[in-house]
Amino acid sequence: MASIYAESSVVLTWLLGEPRADEFHSITIRADSVVSSVLTIVEVRRGLLRREKEGGLSLEARSRLDRLLTRACSQWHLMEITPEVRARAEQVFPVEPVRTLDALHLATALHFARAFPGLQIASFDGRVRGNARALGLGPAEPAR
Repeated sequence: MASIYAESSVVLTWLLGEPRADEFHSITIRADSVVSSVLTIVEVRRGLLRREKEGGLSLEARSRLDRLLTRACSQWHLMEITPEVRARAEQVFPVEPVRTLDALHLATALHFARAFPGLQIASFDGRVRGNARALGLGPAEPAR
């Protein structure tokens, strides 16, 4: 399988062991490489913290998941939000409306696609998946 862009929704689903978590594992295990934005790490850590503060995770569980995220993303290629990514995120996408954070993910994936031909986006968000399809970036699907 080609490289995949790990968007926040699939990473958080995987870490929390929610339904469909095995899909992300299936996608990443077959990928040549995993790429993402530092935005993904921030969003996922905020999601874990929010879950803890709402009573859905203990401090120990959040810490364990944070360590798991750190180990996983140490194997990924991560990109900062560059001026080029910001500029692309401000433009129109094929399937509008697109939320700001999703636009940043899509713009980052487009930037990565130049270095990783065949890049596909792994996401559970319908708008991101629709744009990924329209932009020729997948979406990544689990093995059947």
